[in-house]
Amino acid sequence: MLPENGTYTLSNLRLHRSHLENIEGFDFDTEGFSMAAIEIADGAIRAIHAAGTKPADTSAIDCRGGIAFPAFVDCHTHIDKGHIWARKPNPDGSFPGALTAVGDDRKARWTAEDVERRMEFSLACAYAHGTRALRTHLDSVPPQEDISWPVFDTVRQRWQGRVELQAACLFGMDEARNESWFNRLAQTVARHRGILGAVTYMVPDLDTLLDRMFAKAIELGLDLDFHADETDDVNAVSLDRIADAALRHGFEGKVLVGHCCSLARQPDDMVKATLDKVARANLSVVSLPMCNMYLQDRRADATTPRWRGVTLLHEMAARGINVCVASDNTRDPFYAYGDLDVLEVYREATRILHFDHPVGNWPATVIANPAQAMRLDGAGRLAIGAKADLVLFRGRSLTELLSRPESNRTVIRDGKAIETTLPDYSDLDDLMEP
Repeated sequence: MLPENGTYTLSNLRLHRSHLENIEGFDFDTEGFSMAAIEIADGAIRAIHAAGTKPADTSAIDCRGGIAFPAFVDCHTHIDKGHIWARKPNPDGSFPGALTAVGDDRKARWTAEDVERRMEFSLACAYAHGTRALRTHLDSVPPQEDISWPVFDTVRQRWQGRVELQAACLFGMDEARNESWFNRLAQTVARHRGILGAVTYMVPDLDTLLDRMFAKAIELGLDLDFHADETDDVNAVSLDRIADAALRHGFEGKVLVGHCCSLARQPDDMVKATLDKVARANLSVVSLPMCNMYLQDRRADATTPRWRGVTLLHEMAARGINVCVASDNTRDPFYAYGDLDVLEVYREATRILHFDHPVGNWPATVIANPAQAMRLDGAGRLAIGAKADLVLFRGRSLTELLSRPESNRTVIRDGKAIETTLPDYSDLDDLMEP
């Protein structure tokens, strides 16, 4: 129980080196954790001490050696699609099945009220799990952009101070051929302080369309966010083309590229050339391990999938590329499961992508790295003077932390523990009626 006045010390807890702004004086174990204490006052971190560097505070709250993370940053989600599974499931678990199901549901059901209520439900889940910032993609094909962007603006204002929200528009790249429509959408995005985004695929005029997007982003001062190569087709190389476009335009904004699945299927020489280019272009990459495991290599002939669907984060990190993992879809035709719990994302990423042996800086993929990709100053690191936004766990090592759901975690925002009861699925029952 944290004191109501918000002034206290958390002692006997473990902090990871990737979460600390200053690592001097800490004694890190082989996983990168160190025993520490954190002093909190007035909603901020007043001091961080390595174990044994100051006299023990006998009134401190004993965390029993549990791990503490900064509050999570979820940089790739789709809260406009979230929680429609009960009324529109994916008929066969395939990517085409997801596209068709979502498209049909969007046309039939995505009113302002429907989108807003599902967004609210999603954010309540994310907040209770310990997320402090989230970027969502918004389907922005006509006429949905005129519905979802105003709803997003309303929801963002309502959640201000709890979850910092960003939105990126989402449409198929070939839609940008309609220049008048594209220019109007870009103005909508700029008016709502959003990010310009699209799904890229190997259309013949991809380079021309990318040039249009980069030029518009430069004109309006927008960052960019792409879905790229969400397929096992080795000929899908839009990540490489995006890097080319960024270099060609000398783009100085932030570019986040999601999925990049086909990269893991390509020959080594192609991979090396692409990743060298991505590093030069200063792109960030986010893998969505749970969704891509669900969709990629799903076979209709009763055979087992034979690859993981994730991209080459180890090779990217070795080149200094900013890499992240995130939630992606939640209980919709693209992913039947999930709860916007970033600890679950990190747990599954560790298993799927081998974020262990060594643990290295992989914990940063769900906090500091996405904060960098999203331009979130002051997020993602534990530092003196920073907001006291923390998640306290019972687990005392990586294997303890990632072996259980940690559903009894303590979430601290502005120095105070928040209510972590999750909304009930029945809250959305009326939206699922035929």
